[in-house]
Amino acid sequence: MTDRRNLFNKVWDAHSVRSLASGQTQLFIGLHLIHEVTSPQAFSMLRDRGLKALFPERTLATVDHIVPTENQARPFLDVLAEEMMSAIEQNCREFGIRLFNLDDNRQGVVHIVGPEQGLTQPGMTIACGDSHTSTHGAFGSIAFGIGTSQVADVLATQTLALGKPKVRKVEVTGTLRRGVYAKDVILHIIRKLGVQGGVGYAYEYSGEVFDRMTMEERMTVCNMSIEGGARCGYINPDLTTVDYIKGRPFAPQGADFDRAAAWWLSLASPKDAEFDDVVTFNGSEIEPTVTWGINPAQSVGVSEKLPALAGFSTDDQKGIQDAFDYMDLKEQQPIRGVKIDVAFIGSCTNGRISDLREAASIAKGHHVAPGVKALVVPGSQLVREQAMREGLDKVFEAAGFEWRGAGCSMCLAMNPDKLKGREVCASSSNRNFKGRQGSPTGRTLLMSPAMVVAAAINGCVSDVREML
Repeated sequence: MTDRRNLFNKVWDAHSVRSLASGQTQLFIGLHLIHEVTSPQAFSMLRDRGLKALFPERTLATVDHIVPTENQARPFLDVLAEEMMSAIEQNCREFGIRLFNLDDNRQGVVHIVGPEQGLTQPGMTIACGDSHTSTHGAFGSIAFGIGTSQVADVLATQTLALGKPKVRKVEVTGTLRRGVYAKDVILHIIRKLGVQGGVGYAYEYSGEVFDRMTMEERMTVCNMSIEGGARCGYINPDLTTVDYIKGRPFAPQGADFDRAAAWWLSLASPKDAEFDDVVTFNGSEIEPTVTWGINPAQSVGVSEKLPALAGFSTDDQKGIQDAFDYMDLKEQQPIRGVKIDVAFIGSCTNGRISDLREAASIAKGHHVAPGVKALVVPGSQLVREQAMREGLDKVFEAAGFEWRGAGCSMCLAMNPDKLKGREVCASSSNRNFKGRQGSPTGRTLLMSPAMVVAAAINGCVSDVREML
């Protein structure tokens, strides 16, 4: 009998330790990633119980969330940030965990570092105390964001108690038009399915659009699965996946790699795989997309107007009006032309070398509009070094962008990179919640890095296709 299990179910079954009385599964976690913000309390829980890390070699730590991107001299000026840095340094020493600290050129945003080092591989279960762990699903792994108590569980037992989600196939067919990027694809999917649309599901992204994407583009898509409510999102491994991993520091070598690659490819969902739901989108219908509201589903194509209030149910209208009021926008207003104060390129969604290359190609020969503060924050020290070898830093600086060190920066603003007052930020990050970028009244417009550059140059939301 042929195996019609999709990749998610194959990987889940392979890592299942046992079924629990709660109806959950005790799932073995192959790779555990930690950072300085959600780990201190977890280590304290282990100390309180006299426990050690069961498999310390399966955990990797890096620092990213509270790290300043301008002045990285220690001690940090922010006392709490310095305490978190000292805590992760002490905890990793005490529990025998590898740490990529600021003095290690492998340091960077946790979801960029894992793939970069070849730690992220197909068929794995991956967990991290960070919402956007779904990024790693781009490799055909199943990756979960977890809370601090679950971080302690993984450290102590290398397992998690999880309810098994259903699996929805999200297919994007056809060809993307010029100026439309992976970020636009995932914003479009979230817009159509909603921020709660994926609740109870894992998303399998499939179709020609994803088949043609690079690994870095696939990571952008999977990164934002959580913003659509999905427990995780993944793409089946193929030769693009195998080629990306080959030769990376933690990848198998030689004959071991060949054996691993054959197994990775065998994990892909078969053509007749079973799914709990299937939705299909036409990639040629997607245009550069910009959020206008206070969650990632509240978005429109750059040529569109904001929605009319009457188009929503009576129950939803108050929330939509609240979003309009908070953003100081009006129904049926064009998104194009909305003025910005800040432009941010970076984050675990769009802080990779291909993002910076594309952004620099748009910035070259132009200059940031007067009154706009623009910054580029590489996602890791290795991305930063590569960009500088290619001269991208000089392109950005000549165009009026600030060139920074590696970190999460303005994505969540747990560091000095924050909005002030009612500033509007064109951002390549993943969340546009109220207060997300450091000011309780600051406003965020999510878009692709190329669109961020177009907005920075023109001082307002603009269509990057006119600059290509």
